[in-house]
Amino acid sequence: MNAEFILGIAEQAVSTILKATVPVLVVALGVGLIISILQATTQIQEQTLSFIPKIIAVFVSLLFFGPWILSVLVDFAYNILNNLHLYIG
Repeated sequence: MNAEFILGIAEQAVSTILKATVPVLVVALGVGLIISILQATTQIQEQTLSFIPKIIAVFVSLLFFGPWILSVLVDFAYNILNNLHLYIG
């Protein structure tokens, strides 16, 4: 096991994390942007107003993207555990 091998596994892990989190983060960013624009146009500067729609949007996106996120994470874990004998020896 050399440094390139470990860096390759770390790169796969970071790539998997990004693939799993980007859809939910994009939804939260979009909802936050829409709420910010609405707050700016109506001059309502309540800080807690943006949290409830974002939380609801994140839960809905998790319901929608959840099976895909789970399959991405299970595939990564399966590949790591399936090749465990290569990592040890």
